[in-house]
Amino acid sequence: MAKTKRLFKSFSRLLLPVIVLFVLAVVGASVWLVHTAANPPKQAYLVTPEKYGQLSTRGSRVTDENWTNHDGSQSRGWLLRGSENAPAVILLHRYGADRSHLLDLGVKLNEATNFTVFMPDSRGHGANPTIKFTSFGGCEADDISGALEFLRGLKTEAQTPLIGQSIGIYGVEMGAIVALSVAAKDEYVKALVLDSVPQSSDEVLGSAVGARFPFASSVTSKLARLGTYAYFYNGCYGRNSACDAAKSISKRQILLLAGSDAAQFQDSTAALSKCFLNPAKIESKLDLNPSGYGITKASLEQSEAYDRRVIEFFRLALTN
Repeated sequence: MAKTKRLFKSFSRLLLPVIVLFVLAVVGASVWLVHTAANPPKQAYLVTPEKYGQLSTRGSRVTDENWTNHDGSQSRGWLLRGSENAPAVILLHRYGADRSHLLDLGVKLNEATNFTVFMPDSRGHGANPTIKFTSFGGCEADDISGALEFLRGLKTEAQTPLIGQSIGIYGVEMGAIVALSVAAKDEYVKALVLDSVPQSSDEVLGSAVGARFPFASSVTSKLARLGTYAYFYNGCYGRNSACDAAKSISKRQILLLAGSDAAQFQDSTAALSKCFLNPAKIESKLDLNPSGYGITKASLEQSEAYDRRVIEFFRLALTN
């Protein structure tokens, strides 16, 4: 019996370092995957207001704005002012994109409605981002709450408030997660257009990791989700689902969009319609080709049809 115990202790001492090394390797790999995905690929803007302004007088009025987030960091966005006391609409891009992907829609929306339109870069996105890493929708939601405070503080030349009380938010993928989180806390967000909505920030992260490391993507995605607990130890990472946020949203007008270009988000977008407990109105169009996720690759006719759908929805939802 004594020999058996000694043998077991010897085996334990031999195995313990292996277990510790394995655990450290898993934790290290999971944190590295999150760190890599949290630093989205950088690219030049598709178009800038200066270049767009050569084609559109309205586009030439876009200004570059900055505001201070609640945590003291700085964010930035393009602003296109509308009529005094008119509604405002915030356009939120997906992971891996930036504000330039929404500039054309923003100018068209302003031209058609005279609403104030704000197009921010999310954390870690755009050329030379002010904040280097994204949190996949967590801190970004708090940043947009700060952006709403910035918009409400804007004045006309007569020193009266520029925007009215009604706010609309358009969001694609990660932007949709942010839009839901903000609307759940701000009752003045009256209308939402949500395109290709993931189930949660975990799914945004998993999609990003899968795109970068397609080999064994199901394993790397799960590892990355584990790594968020260490990487976002300060609690900035959003762990609630899109459905949880939707359950806190009532009496709003909502347009859900999805398409085959982002098929991984079609089912989650469709399921979201059942999460709003008391919506004023929900519309769904889930067979787009393409959706807003891949709109930069669409033909001119497809892009125009998509933009008209979004613009008309906001025009009706925020003025009635």
